[in-house]
Amino acid sequence: MAAAFEFTFHPCIADIDARLWDTLAANASPFLRHAFLSALEDTGCATQATGWEPQHLLVLQEGHPAAALPLYLKRHSWGEYVFDWSWADAYRQHGRAYYPKLVTSVPFTPSSGPRLLMATGVDHAALTGAIVGAVTARAKALGASSWHVLFPTPEEHALLSEAGLRPRIGCQYHWYNRGYACFEDFLATFNSRKRKNLRNERDAVHGAGIHFRHLSGRDITPTLWQTFYGFYQSTYEVRGQQGYLTPAFFEQLGRTMPESLLLVLALHEDTPIAAALSLRDDTTLYGRYWGSRADYQFLHFETCYYQGIDYCITHGLQHFDSGAQGEHKIQRGFEPIITYSNHWIADRQFDAAIADFLVREADHIRQYQGEAAKMLPFRMADPAQAQEP
Repeated sequence: MAAAFEFTFHPCIADIDARLWDTLAANASPFLRHAFLSALEDTGCATQATGWEPQHLLVLQEGHPAAALPLYLKRHSWGEYVFDWSWADAYRQHGRAYYPKLVTSVPFTPSSGPRLLMATGVDHAALTGAIVGAVTARAKALGASSWHVLFPTPEEHALLSEAGLRPRIGCQYHWYNRGYACFEDFLATFNSRKRKNLRNERDAVHGAGIHFRHLSGRDITPTLWQTFYGFYQSTYEVRGQQGYLTPAFFEQLGRTMPESLLLVLALHEDTPIAAALSLRDDTTLYGRYWGSRADYQFLHFETCYYQGIDYCITHGLQHFDSGAQGEHKIQRGFEPIITYSNHWIADRQFDAAIADFLVREADHIRQYQGEAAKMLPFRMADPAQAQEP
Protein backbone atom coordinates (compact mmCIF):
# COMPACT_ATOMS: atom_id res chain seq x y z
CA MET A 1 0.00 0.00 0.00
CA ALA A 2 1.38 3.43 -1.02
CA ALA A 3 2.37 5.80 1.74
CA ALA A 4 -0.04 8.61 2.46
CA PHE A 5 0.55 12.05 1.03
CA GLU A 6 1.21 15.08 3.21
CA PHE A 7 -0.18 18.42 1.98
CA THR A 8 1.01 21.87 3.04
CA PHE A 9 -0.20 25.23 1.72
CA HIS A 10 2.20 28.14 1.62
CA PRO A 11 1.40 31.88 1.66
CA CYS A 12 4.40 32.76 -0.50
CA ILE A 13 6.63 30.94 -2.95
CA ALA A 14 9.67 31.92 -0.87
CA ASP A 15 8.49 29.43 1.78
CA ILE A 16 9.24 26.58 -0.63
CA ASP A 17 12.88 25.73 -1.36
CA ALA A 18 13.75 26.96 -4.86
CA ARG A 19 15.79 23.88 -5.81
CA LEU A 20 13.00 21.58 -4.67
CA TRP A 21 10.37 23.51 -6.64
CA ASP A 22 12.53 23.73 -9.77
CA THR A 23 13.28 20.02 -9.65
CA LEU A 24 9.55 19.31 -9.73
CA ALA A 25 9.12 21.94 -12.49
CA ALA A 26 12.02 20.66 -14.58
CA ASN A 27 9.77 19.88 -17.57
CA ALA A 28 7.63 22.99 -17.26
CA SER A 29 7.95 26.33 -19.04
CA PRO A 30 10.05 29.21 -17.65
CA PHE A 31 6.85 30.67 -16.18
CA LEU A 32 6.73 27.86 -13.61
CA ARG A 33 10.26 28.43 -12.39
CA HIS A 34 10.64 29.53 -8.81
CA ALA A 35 12.42 32.69 -10.00
CA PHE A 36 9.49 33.78 -12.19
CA LEU A 37 6.85 33.23 -9.51
CA SER A 38 9.13 34.89 -6.95
CA ALA A 39 9.49 37.94 -9.17
CA LEU A 40 5.70 38.27 -9.31
CA GLU A 41 5.42 38.13 -5.53
CA ASP A 42 8.56 40.02 -4.53
CA THR A 43 7.61 43.04 -6.64
CA GLY A 44 3.98 43.16 -5.52
CA CYS A 45 2.41 41.98 -8.79
CA ALA A 46 0.83 38.79 -7.43
CA THR A 47 -0.08 39.33 -3.80
CA GLN A 48 -3.14 39.61 -1.61
CA ALA A 49 -3.19 43.35 -2.34
CA THR A 50 -3.60 42.74 -6.08
CA GLY A 51 -6.13 39.96 -5.64
CA TRP A 52 -3.64 37.11 -6.15
CA GLU A 53 -3.16 35.70 -2.65
CA PRO A 54 -0.67 32.79 -2.80
CA GLN A 55 -1.75 29.43 -1.43
CA HIS A 56 0.92 27.29 -3.12
CA LEU A 57 0.67 23.55 -2.49
CA LEU A 58 3.57 21.24 -1.70
CA VAL A 59 2.95 17.48 -1.50
CA LEU A 60 5.29 15.12 0.32
CA GLN A 61 5.29 11.34 0.42
CA GLU A 62 7.42 9.69 3.11
CA GLY A 63 9.18 13.02 3.57
CA HIS A 64 10.12 13.31 -0.11
CA PRO A 65 8.65 15.88 -2.53
CA ALA A 66 5.95 14.28 -4.66
CA ALA A 67 4.30 17.31 -6.26
CA ALA A 68 3.69 21.04 -6.14
CA LEU A 69 1.35 23.46 -7.83
CA PRO A 70 0.87 27.20 -7.97
CA LEU A 71 -2.34 28.19 -6.25
CA TYR A 72 -3.95 31.57 -5.57
CA LEU A 73 -7.00 32.76 -3.69
CA LYS A 74 -8.62 35.36 -5.95
CA ARG A 75 -11.26 38.02 -5.46
CA HIS A 76 -11.60 38.97 -9.14
CA SER A 77 -11.04 37.36 -12.55
CA TRP A 78 -8.49 39.75 -14.03
CA GLY A 79 -5.28 38.42 -15.56
CA GLU A 80 -6.51 34.87 -16.18
CA TYR A 81 -7.45 34.70 -19.92
CA VAL A 82 -10.01 31.94 -19.31
CA PHE A 83 -13.11 34.02 -18.93
CA ASP A 84 -15.67 33.32 -16.22
CA TRP A 85 -17.21 36.78 -15.85
CA SER A 86 -20.62 35.42 -16.85
CA TRP A 87 -20.37 32.78 -14.11
CA ALA A 88 -19.62 35.46 -11.53
CA ASP A 89 -22.54 37.52 -12.83
CA ALA A 90 -24.90 34.53 -12.56
CA TYR A 91 -23.85 34.06 -8.93
CA ARG A 92 -24.49 37.76 -8.25
CA GLN A 93 -27.93 37.63 -9.85
CA HIS A 94 -28.86 34.75 -7.55
CA GLY A 95 -27.58 36.52 -4.46
CA ARG A 96 -24.52 34.28 -4.15
CA ALA A 97 -20.81 35.11 -3.82
CA TYR A 98 -18.56 33.82 -6.60
CA TYR A 99 -15.46 35.33 -5.01
CA PRO A 100 -13.20 34.29 -3.47
CA LYS A 101 -12.19 31.41 -5.70
CA LEU A 102 -9.03 29.32 -6.02
CA VAL A 103 -6.99 29.42 -9.22
CA THR A 104 -4.06 27.29 -10.34
CA SER A 105 -2.30 29.28 -13.03
CA VAL A 106 0.62 31.57 -13.74
CA PRO A 107 -0.67 35.09 -13.10
CA PHE A 108 -1.14 37.22 -16.23
CA THR A 109 0.24 34.41 -18.42
CA PRO A 110 -2.05 32.56 -20.88
CA SER A 111 0.54 29.91 -21.74
CA SER A 112 -0.12 26.18 -21.58
CA GLY A 113 2.14 23.82 -19.66
CA PRO A 114 2.33 21.57 -16.60
CA ARG A 115 0.34 22.80 -13.63
CA LEU A 116 0.60 19.72 -11.40
CA LEU A 117 4.36 19.52 -10.96
CA MET A 118 4.95 15.86 -10.15
CA ALA A 119 8.09 13.97 -9.22
CA THR A 120 9.44 11.24 -11.45
CA GLY A 121 7.98 7.81 -10.80
CA VAL A 122 4.83 8.81 -8.94
CA ASP A 123 1.41 7.44 -9.90
CA HIS A 124 -0.03 10.44 -11.74
CA ALA A 125 -3.65 9.33 -11.53
CA ALA A 126 -3.51 8.54 -7.80
CA LEU A 127 -1.62 11.72 -7.00
CA THR A 128 -3.98 13.84 -9.08
CA GLY A 129 -6.94 12.42 -7.18
CA ALA A 130 -5.23 13.16 -3.89
CA ILE A 131 -4.43 16.73 -4.94
CA VAL A 132 -8.03 17.30 -6.01
CA GLY A 133 -9.21 16.12 -2.62
CA ALA A 134 -6.76 18.37 -0.78
CA VAL A 135 -7.42 21.50 -2.83
CA THR A 136 -11.21 21.18 -2.80
CA ALA A 137 -11.09 20.70 0.97
CA ARG A 138 -8.96 23.85 1.16
CA ALA A 139 -11.50 25.68 -1.00
CA LYS A 140 -14.32 24.74 1.34
CA ALA A 141 -12.31 25.79 4.38
CA LEU A 142 -11.62 29.19 2.79
CA GLY A 143 -15.20 29.67 1.65
CA ALA A 144 -14.17 29.63 -2.00
CA SER A 145 -16.86 28.99 -4.58
CA SER A 146 -14.65 27.08 -6.96
CA TRP A 147 -11.20 25.97 -8.12
CA HIS A 148 -9.94 26.58 -11.64
CA VAL A 149 -6.88 25.01 -13.28
CA LEU A 150 -5.94 27.15 -16.26
CA PHE A 151 -3.89 26.06 -19.30
CA PRO A 152 -2.81 22.60 -18.12
CA THR A 153 -1.32 20.04 -20.48
CA PRO A 154 -3.69 17.70 -22.37
CA GLU A 155 -2.59 14.87 -20.09
CA GLU A 156 -3.32 16.85 -16.93
CA HIS A 157 -6.61 17.97 -18.43
CA ALA A 158 -7.64 14.34 -18.88
CA LEU A 159 -6.55 13.36 -15.36
CA LEU A 160 -8.34 16.30 -13.78
CA SER A 161 -11.48 15.55 -15.79
CA GLU A 162 -11.41 11.95 -14.58
CA ALA A 163 -11.01 13.25 -11.03
CA GLY A 164 -14.23 15.26 -11.33
CA LEU A 165 -13.18 18.73 -12.53
CA ARG A 166 -15.28 20.02 -15.42
CA PRO A 167 -13.35 20.20 -18.70
CA ARG A 168 -13.25 23.38 -20.75
CA ILE A 169 -11.44 24.19 -24.00
CA GLY A 170 -10.34 27.36 -25.76
CA CYS A 171 -8.40 28.26 -28.88
CA GLN A 172 -5.07 29.99 -29.44
CA TYR A 173 -2.76 30.44 -32.44
CA HIS A 174 0.73 28.95 -32.38
CA TRP A 175 3.58 28.64 -34.89
CA TYR A 176 5.45 25.39 -35.48
CA ASN A 177 8.86 24.89 -37.02
CA ARG A 178 8.54 22.28 -39.77
CA GLY A 179 12.28 22.05 -40.27
CA TYR A 180 12.63 25.41 -42.01
CA ALA A 181 16.14 26.49 -42.94
CA CYS A 182 15.24 30.18 -43.10
CA PHE A 183 12.24 32.53 -43.15
CA GLU A 184 11.95 32.24 -46.93
CA ASP A 185 11.73 28.47 -46.50
CA PHE A 186 8.72 29.03 -44.25
CA LEU A 187 7.18 31.45 -46.75
CA ALA A 188 7.56 28.85 -49.49
CA THR A 189 4.71 26.92 -47.86
CA PHE A 190 2.29 29.86 -48.40
CA ASN A 191 0.04 30.29 -51.39
CA SER A 192 1.34 32.98 -53.72
CA ARG A 193 -1.06 35.77 -52.69
CA LYS A 194 -0.48 35.34 -48.95
CA ARG A 195 3.26 35.02 -49.51
CA LYS A 196 3.27 38.32 -51.41
CA ASN A 197 1.21 40.03 -48.69
CA LEU A 198 3.59 38.97 -45.94
CA ARG A 199 6.66 40.03 -47.91
CA ASN A 200 5.05 43.41 -48.51
CA GLU A 201 4.47 43.81 -44.78
CA ARG A 202 8.10 43.08 -43.99
CA ASP A 203 9.34 45.32 -46.80
CA ALA A 204 7.18 48.20 -45.53
CA VAL A 205 8.79 48.04 -42.08
CA HIS A 206 12.36 47.66 -43.25
CA GLY A 207 11.79 50.20 -46.03
CA ALA A 208 10.87 52.74 -43.37
CA GLY A 209 14.42 52.52 -42.06
CA ILE A 210 13.55 50.31 -39.09
CA HIS A 211 15.99 47.64 -37.99
CA PHE A 212 16.04 45.16 -35.10
CA ARG A 213 18.31 43.92 -32.37
CA HIS A 214 17.88 40.64 -30.47
CA LEU A 215 19.11 40.93 -26.89
CA SER A 216 19.37 38.26 -24.23
CA GLY A 217 18.56 39.12 -20.64
CA ARG A 218 22.24 39.69 -19.87
CA ASP A 219 22.42 42.38 -22.57
CA ILE A 220 19.46 44.42 -21.30
CA THR A 221 20.81 47.46 -19.46
CA PRO A 222 18.88 49.37 -16.78
CA THR A 223 18.27 52.11 -19.36
CA LEU A 224 16.86 49.59 -21.82
CA TRP A 225 14.58 48.17 -19.13
CA GLN A 226 13.22 51.68 -18.53
CA THR A 227 12.72 52.14 -22.27
CA PHE A 228 10.99 48.79 -22.60
CA TYR A 229 8.70 49.51 -19.67
CA GLY A 230 7.57 52.71 -21.31
CA PHE A 231 6.64 50.70 -24.40
CA TYR A 232 4.87 48.07 -22.28
CA GLN A 233 2.75 50.68 -20.49
CA SER A 234 1.83 52.35 -23.78
CA THR A 235 -0.08 49.20 -24.76
CA TYR A 236 -2.41 49.76 -21.80
CA GLU A 237 -2.49 53.56 -21.90
CA VAL A 238 -4.36 53.56 -25.21
CA ARG A 239 -7.17 51.76 -23.36
CA GLY A 240 -6.97 54.07 -20.36
CA GLN A 241 -5.45 51.32 -18.18
CA GLN A 242 -2.24 50.43 -16.37
CA GLY A 243 -0.22 47.29 -16.98
CA TYR A 244 -0.36 44.51 -14.39
CA LEU A 245 3.41 44.34 -14.06
CA THR A 246 5.93 46.75 -12.55
CA PRO A 247 9.39 47.92 -13.62
CA ALA A 248 10.82 46.03 -10.65
CA PHE A 249 9.29 42.78 -11.94
CA PHE A 250 11.08 42.99 -15.27
CA GLU A 251 14.33 44.11 -13.68
CA GLN A 252 14.22 41.15 -11.28
CA LEU A 253 13.67 38.75 -14.18
CA GLY A 254 16.73 40.26 -15.82
CA ARG A 255 18.78 39.48 -12.74
CA THR A 256 17.42 36.04 -11.83
CA MET A 257 16.70 34.34 -15.18
CA PRO A 258 18.46 36.32 -17.93
CA GLU A 259 19.12 33.20 -20.00
CA SER A 260 15.37 32.80 -20.49
CA LEU A 261 14.76 36.29 -21.87
CA LEU A 262 14.73 37.64 -25.42
CA LEU A 263 14.16 41.33 -26.11
CA VAL A 264 13.41 42.21 -29.73
CA LEU A 265 14.18 45.91 -30.00
CA ALA A 266 12.96 47.93 -32.99
CA LEU A 267 15.05 51.00 -33.84
CA HIS A 268 14.59 53.86 -36.26
CA GLU A 269 17.83 55.73 -36.93
CA ASP A 270 19.24 54.09 -33.77
CA THR A 271 16.36 55.34 -31.63
CA PRO A 272 14.28 52.59 -29.96
CA ILE A 273 10.66 52.86 -31.07
CA ALA A 274 9.15 49.49 -30.04
CA ALA A 275 10.02 46.24 -28.31
CA ALA A 276 8.73 42.74 -27.61
CA LEU A 277 9.91 40.74 -24.62
CA SER A 278 9.67 36.94 -24.81
CA LEU A 279 10.79 34.04 -22.70
CA ARG A 280 12.29 30.85 -24.06
CA ASP A 281 13.40 27.36 -23.16
CA ASP A 282 15.12 24.64 -25.17
CA THR A 283 12.20 24.10 -27.54
CA THR A 284 9.80 27.03 -27.36
CA LEU A 285 9.65 30.80 -27.64
CA TYR A 286 6.92 32.40 -25.53
CA GLY A 287 5.86 35.81 -26.79
CA ARG A 288 4.57 37.87 -23.87
CA TYR A 289 4.98 41.65 -23.64
CA TRP A 290 4.97 44.33 -26.34
CA GLY A 291 4.69 48.06 -26.77
CA SER A 292 5.47 50.91 -29.14
CA ARG A 293 5.81 54.69 -29.09
CA ALA A 294 5.65 54.99 -32.90
CA ASP A 295 2.90 54.36 -35.42
CA TYR A 296 4.40 52.47 -38.33
CA GLN A 297 2.27 50.17 -40.45
CA PHE A 298 2.93 46.47 -39.74
CA LEU A 299 5.48 47.27 -36.99
CA HIS A 300 3.55 45.12 -34.50
CA PHE A 301 3.52 42.11 -36.82
CA GLU A 302 7.24 42.40 -37.56
CA THR A 303 8.34 42.97 -33.96
CA CYS A 304 6.08 40.41 -32.29
CA TYR A 305 5.73 37.68 -34.92
CA TYR A 306 8.16 37.73 -37.84
CA GLN A 307 11.22 38.49 -35.71
CA GLY A 308 10.14 35.69 -33.35
CA ILE A 309 9.77 33.23 -36.23
CA ASP A 310 13.20 34.26 -37.53
CA TYR A 311 14.64 33.70 -34.06
CA CYS A 312 13.05 30.25 -33.73
CA ILE A 313 14.37 29.12 -37.11
CA THR A 314 17.87 30.47 -36.43
CA HIS A 315 18.08 28.89 -32.97
CA GLY A 316 16.34 25.61 -33.76
CA LEU A 317 13.27 26.19 -31.57
CA GLN A 318 10.31 24.07 -32.57
CA HIS A 319 7.39 26.11 -31.29
CA PHE A 320 6.35 29.75 -30.94
CA ASP A 321 3.58 30.35 -28.37
CA SER A 322 2.53 33.90 -29.19
CA GLY A 323 -0.01 34.30 -26.39
CA ALA A 324 -3.77 34.65 -26.24
CA GLN A 325 -6.19 35.91 -28.87
CA GLY A 326 -5.25 37.52 -32.19
CA GLU A 327 -7.14 35.98 -35.11
CA HIS A 328 -4.92 38.05 -37.40
CA LYS A 329 -2.14 35.57 -36.62
CA ILE A 330 -3.80 32.86 -38.72
CA GLN A 331 -3.03 34.38 -42.11
CA ARG A 332 0.56 34.76 -40.93
CA GLY A 333 1.04 31.04 -40.37
CA PHE A 334 0.00 30.62 -36.73
CA GLU A 335 -2.17 27.52 -36.45
CA PRO A 336 -5.36 27.35 -34.33
CA ILE A 337 -4.83 24.92 -31.46
CA ILE A 338 -6.98 23.77 -28.55
CA THR A 339 -6.12 24.93 -25.04
CA TYR A 340 -7.54 23.47 -21.83
CA SER A 341 -8.81 24.30 -18.39
CA ASN A 342 -10.62 22.42 -15.60
CA HIS A 343 -13.14 23.69 -13.08
CA TRP A 344 -14.50 22.49 -9.75
CA ILE A 345 -17.70 24.23 -8.63
CA ALA A 346 -18.78 23.75 -5.03
CA ASP A 347 -22.49 24.50 -5.54
CA ARG A 348 -24.20 21.52 -7.18
CA GLN A 349 -26.83 23.54 -9.02
CA PHE A 350 -24.31 25.95 -10.48
CA ASP A 351 -22.01 23.03 -11.26
CA ALA A 352 -24.74 21.36 -13.31
CA ALA A 353 -25.56 24.58 -15.18
CA ILE A 354 -21.89 25.28 -15.92
CA ALA A 355 -21.33 21.69 -17.06
CA ASP A 356 -24.15 22.07 -19.59
CA PHE A 357 -22.70 25.38 -20.81
CA LEU A 358 -19.23 23.87 -21.22
CA VAL A 359 -20.51 21.05 -23.43
CA ARG A 360 -22.23 23.53 -25.75
CA GLU A 361 -19.26 25.89 -25.70
CA ALA A 362 -16.86 23.08 -26.62
CA ASP A 363 -18.90 22.26 -29.72
CA HIS A 364 -18.61 25.88 -30.85
CA ILE A 365 -14.88 26.04 -30.09
CA ARG A 366 -14.08 22.91 -32.10
CA GLN A 367 -16.22 24.10 -34.97
CA TYR A 368 -14.41 27.44 -34.89
CA GLN A 369 -11.01 25.72 -34.83
CA GLY A 370 -11.93 23.82 -37.98
CA GLU A 371 -13.12 26.96 -39.74
CA ALA A 372 -10.06 28.92 -38.61
CA ALA A 373 -7.74 26.24 -39.99
CA LYS A 374 -9.25 26.86 -43.42
CA MET A 375 -7.97 30.45 -43.19
CA LEU A 376 -4.33 29.37 -42.92
CA PRO A 377 -2.13 30.68 -45.73
CA PHE A 378 -0.54 27.35 -46.59
CA ARG A 379 -1.03 25.80 -49.99
CA MET A 380 -1.94 22.53 -48.26
CA ALA A 381 -3.69 21.84 -44.92
CA ASP A 382 -0.44 20.41 -43.54
CA PRO A 383 2.38 22.90 -44.15
CA ALA A 384 4.90 20.11 -43.64
CA GLN A 385 3.62 18.50 -46.85
CA ALA A 386 3.72 21.65 -48.96
CA GLN A 387 6.00 21.60 -51.98
CA GLU A 388 7.37 24.57 -53.95
CA PRO A 389 5.68 24.72 -57.41
